[in-house]
Amino acid sequence: MSRRFELTDAEWEQIKPFLPATEPRRGGRWRDHRQVLNGILFGTRTGVPWRDLPERYGPWRTVYKRFRRWEADGTWHRIEAHLIGTQDTDLHTQIDSTAIRAHQHAAGAWKRGHRNRTHDAPQGIGRSRAGLSTKVHTLADGNGRNLATALTPGQDGDAPLLAVLLGRVRIMGPGAGRPRTRVRGVSADKAYSSRANRELLRKKGMKCTIPEREDQKSNRKARGRSGGRPPAFDREAYRDRNRVERLMDRRKQLRAVATRFDKLASSYRVTVRIADIFIRLRASPDRSRAP
Repeated sequence: MSRRFELTDAEWEQIKPFLPATEPRRGGRWRDHRQVLNGILFGTRTGVPWRDLPERYGPWRTVYKRFRRWEADGTWHRIEAHLIGTQDTDLHTQIDSTAIRAHQHAAGAWKRGHRNRTHDAPQGIGRSRAGLSTKVHTLADGNGRNLATALTPGQDGDAPLLAVLLGRVRIMGPGAGRPRTRVRGVSADKAYSSRANRELLRKKGMKCTIPEREDQKSNRKARGRSGGRPPAFDREAYRDRNRVERLMDRRKQLRAVATRFDKLASSYRVTVRIADIFIRLRASPDRSRAP
């Protein structure tokens, strides 16, 4: 019987084919992938340092090295891409962001080309009103599951990331062929209201459900007829925007996501990806049990 936050037999069978072969390597035998993967999930759920992992998961160095190795060879990406392609995806999407407080241990990673070790912007750490933080931008499908994610320093704005996230959508079908890269529509709050974003969605033929900011309303009215008509806004569709917020709440139940402990942006991005994999394995479209 599996412990809390460890993979069940059914969940293990879904991701087992995408892990590297466990053949012996020079110098000894590999630890069982399932044992190590459960250790990675335990660390992501509890936020404990790698050195403090329980002994039942094997040497902590083995768990950490495999976490990094699977980041470098794209294993985590392939697992998530498989789950996205095999699960029902509602292409009426929502976008939002959340600021994640960076722990003091997350600061200080060496940046190539920067002599100042305190300069953390290249690693997605910035200084906002909450202190050192990272902003996680997420595009979720209509079932509240991740389609694309990006990291920026905590003080960065939201509007420029809409085009970035739409450009990262890749939904593989069950057979061979090109992945799907377009969604049907995007719902977002006023932070994403800009002429550039509305024109982008219009050119791509995607429905835009973004309320207009008050200053934009005033500027449009001040211009009179040349200001044009107000943009269309579907209040019923906008009500579903909370699904991306619920996704971020589910992520934050994993403490290594709720507080950033990783020095490298690439490692923290994988931590968020592991949370999304775990959520997809255990969550139903609308009613999910906590990961």
